[in-house]
Amino acid sequence: MHNTSILTETALPQYELVQNARNSMFAHCGTLSQADFITPLSGFGDSSVRNLLVHIVNVYRFWLGSFALHQGLPSFRPEQMQRMDDIRPLFAQTDLLVNIFLHRFQSAPETPITGKIPGREEPFTTKPLTIFTHVITHEFHHKGQIMSMTRQLGYIPPDTDVIRFS
Repeated sequence: MHNTSILTETALPQYELVQNARNSMFAHCGTLSQADFITPLSGFGDSSVRNLLVHIVNVYRFWLGSFALHQGLPSFRPEQMQRMDDIRPLFAQTDLLVNIFLHRFQSAPETPITGKIPGREEPFTTKPLTIFTHVITHEFHHKGQIMSMTRQLGYIPPDTDVIRFS
């Protein structure tokens, strides 16, 4: 059984680790030329660094904002973002959303949440801790892809793990 405040006592500090690793990625992505930032790469489904960053934000918005908090948040469109400076505010909004989500479910991390998933007939039920775990591991999955993309574009990516030695 989980402590009644696991989402604020454990998940908030864990999310700070995610943010710290993200900042390392942001610093690196800020060194990309504007052309490289938006260049689609065939080895990544013709996605770009920009598109994956926006996708990460949109997944947080869907699962935390729309599904769990019933806020009906619209997705951002990658085409509207041309530089890292356009992306940073999206993640600032994401940070606020994570904070709201974690505080809303702090005393009920095991409470079932049921909602609609686009393209699925049946409602889906899961728990706040599962949703939080999903969005942060999803971010790390794509962060790894972004680092691979920048290497393919000719850049030397930094270590962006939670534990870094450089």
